[in-house]
Amino acid sequence: MEINQIKSVYFVGAGGIGMSALVRFFLAAGRNVAGYDKTPSELTSALIAEGADIHFEENVELIPQCCRDVSSTLVVYTPAIPENHAEMTWFRSGGFDMQKRAQVLGTLTRSMDGLCVAGTHGKTTTSAMTAHILSGTEDGCNAFLGGILKNTRSNLMISERSARVVIEADEFDRSFHWLRPLRSVITAVDADHLDIYGTYGNYVESFRHYTSLIREGGDLILRYGLEEKLKPQLQDGVRLWSYSADKGDFHAANVRMGNGEITFDFISPLGDIRDISLGVPVAINIENGVAAMAMAQMSGADADTIRERMASFRGTDRRFDFHLKSDSKVYLSDYAHHPAELRQCAASVRALYSDRRITAIFQPHLYTRTRDFYREFAESLSLFDEVWLLDIYPAREKPIPGVTSALVAENIRPGVCRGIVSLAEVPELVRSLADDVEVLVTVGAGDLDNLADEITEILKEKL
Repeated sequence: MEINQIKSVYFVGAGGIGMSALVRFFLAAGRNVAGYDKTPSELTSALIAEGADIHFEENVELIPQCCRDVSSTLVVYTPAIPENHAEMTWFRSGGFDMQKRAQVLGTLTRSMDGLCVAGTHGKTTTSAMTAHILSGTEDGCNAFLGGILKNTRSNLMISERSARVVIEADEFDRSFHWLRPLRSVITAVDADHLDIYGTYGNYVESFRHYTSLIREGGDLILRYGLEEKLKPQLQDGVRLWSYSADKGDFHAANVRMGNGEITFDFISPLGDIRDISLGVPVAINIENGVAAMAMAQMSGADADTIRERMASFRGTDRRFDFHLKSDSKVYLSDYAHHPAELRQCAASVRALYSDRRITAIFQPHLYTRTRDFYREFAESLSLFDEVWLLDIYPAREKPIPGVTSALVAENIRPGVCRGIVSLAEVPELVRSLADDVEVLVTVGAGDLDNLADEITEILKEKL
């Protein structure tokens, strides 16, 4: 179904961070929008306030009349929804046009200039930075982000003047194969989602196929060192560039850190830009920023715009997100849910607070990921001074016999892991730690972040 034929859109899994951007897009386009999600959240409340009709009971009777016309209703679903979901079954048996979120985004990249960011980690921050820079240009940009941009309090940008659309390209379930980018960054190809891909070789091959989808005359901006591993398959006329924090066609030089600030020079074959200040001064954002500036510079952003927008970027929710900063106590949350991300999180916190004791509360995400990487998780967690583990957040998965958080705990450096608690026990745990805690980090992609406000209030009471 073409976009202009759609009168109503029904979302199965409406409250996901990626899906909600599409909900907002179709609301802004004047379509009837309704949907289902498993549990209410701050995000679903915002979507309802903006005009979406969302319910939280798996019940066909709750599907509104406007979404029952097979000729004018598009059904968008997330792969996390089980095949036997009652509403999915009803739409499927009725012959409705049913598309994954990535299919809808793929349609947009066929009619617009898709600027896509792929990779095991760094996607959300890099795509959000790119969108923030380009939104400061004369024509602005459109964007579908995998996190809430703090500057706008939204994961969606719309510009009627711009043909550019920034998209976070998700490799889960091979979703990014629906996209047809004009330009793409690939940040990393560390093993992940082996429940989908089976082997690391298949995972890399999936990224290799993705590189073949970049449109003729486009650009691939690849993290330095990945070319040999990935062996990209590029169409004629697609230019290959490299980037990193300190090497490649695009990189940083003259890096200055101090007083809570990071400043550097952006070295680029398209023109160097001096004195870039990071609005979110964390070491990993040097590399994320280089990739974002490369994409934005190729897409027409000038030096003054890039410099101003990099300084004004405030980050996205759940990515190195500070909730409390004081002389005696610091609390931040981070979305890290892969061993490499967790290692980078620990290193970044340590760089900022080298003289303080750092306590982490980590919620493993998915049984399969824990099974495949429990040793690597333990190695990364060993970089903290003190660690508490939560039970595994299952998301879409059923339990796997023998796979529990104890697998991780048993392999952490001796003396670092202090125990395993449930989500409900976290507030009391924080109260017991509050007098002595110096830097607290809650980490993971599950529902631990729902307690961030309560944890913040508990720590504030001790100031």
